[in-house]
Amino acid sequence: MRILVFGDVHGNLIALEELFKIEKDNYDQFICHGDIVNYGPWTNECLEFLSQQRNGILLKGNHEEYYLEKFYPGSNEVAKSFFEFCYPQFEDKFLPIISTFKGEYSIGNFKVRHSIEGLYIFKDTDIKNLNFEDNTIVGHSHQQFHRVISGKNLYNTGSLGQNRALLDVANYLIIDTETNVVELKSFVFDIQKVLSKMESLKYPSICLNYYKSKNTINK
Repeated sequence: MRILVFGDVHGNLIALEELFKIEKDNYDQFICHGDIVNYGPWTNECLEFLSQQRNGILLKGNHEEYYLEKFYPGSNEVAKSFFEFCYPQFEDKFLPIISTFKGEYSIGNFKVRHSIEGLYIFKDTDIKNLNFEDNTIVGHSHQQFHRVISGKNLYNTGSLGQNRALLDVANYLIIDTETNVVELKSFVFDIQKVLSKMESLKYPSICLNYYKSKNTINK
């Protein structure tokens, strides 16, 4: 089986729709490891879109937890501003849906989850003391990588919708469960469509400036 794995969509319908165009007929099942909601302007549309796709598993990220709790618990002013703007746009009909999202999912020799112990793990993070027993796929840190720790593979899909290094690059991966080969993949999308929608919705300047400050392939 070919398993499409992605996450950290963050309301970016442009990247999400492009992913399913690119990988149409190239996967047997997909797993979204969470953080579909918040930041970008299409949280409701992304949830609707994914609920209509075939053979999908939807996992819960920390931003789904914030939406279920109706509260952002952090102190980051940018993240707080995004939550305070985006959450009121969230349609209540999706609350029962995100409440059913699983915490993790095993497929073949891999376990997929949003994060390990809520940690932001990067390609250079010291995790030699981190205990995980399975080949694991995570997201959360928005950085794509592959590492081998104590004989186990750790993959980060990167972010589909909010790559913090190059904002117009969407990251994801595909697992072949028969060969155990994992392909780290990416594509470039039109970030201006996202920014234009955010501007038309009158996002706070702190949020718009955060997005506009990021590097892009086409800048």
